Amino acid sequence: MSNSTLVDYVKISPNRTSPRNHAIDRITIHHMAGNLSVETCGNVFAPSSRQASANYGIDSNGRVGMYVEEKDRSWCSSNKANDHRAVTIEVADDVIGNGWHSSDKAMNKLVELCADICKRNGIAKLNYTGDTNGNLTMHKWFAATDCPGAYLESKFPWIAEQVN
Repeated sequence: MSNSTLVDYVKISPNRTSPRNHAIDRITIHHMAGNLSVETCGNVFAPSSRQASANYGIDSNGRVGMYVEEKDRSWCSSNKANDHRAVTIEVADDVIGNGWHSSDKAMNKLVELCADICKRNGIAKLNYTGDTNGNLTMHKWFAATDCPGAYLESKFPWIAEQVN
């Protein structure tokens, strides 16, 4: 398994399982619940006491951070089985609350990153079904949370369409 060449910043979190026990066949998108830079997001995932991580993060300027290599499972969606098969991506919010909007730069980079992940991992089509039967999933389907927020959630059909 390779990592994305789109990465601008790397800070590997200790919060991971190495290696993952399933081939990558899905992408799970989250939101940061804040307008974090890729560096700040990396700092959030750095302490082992945090017990959380993601494979990638995208900030509002469209920069990509890597916190867990794709060969390893991130601790992101509150579901071990999902995290073993998914590449997980945190996206910054440029509006706090009120739908949790993400910038156009972040959204465009998210599509580019998802397409890259699919290509490198042999995912022929990114399929959003509105539930866990598809291979484009959201955090709230695995835990009691509103993540990825109303804005990102509304964009899942568009993300899949753009990637495909």
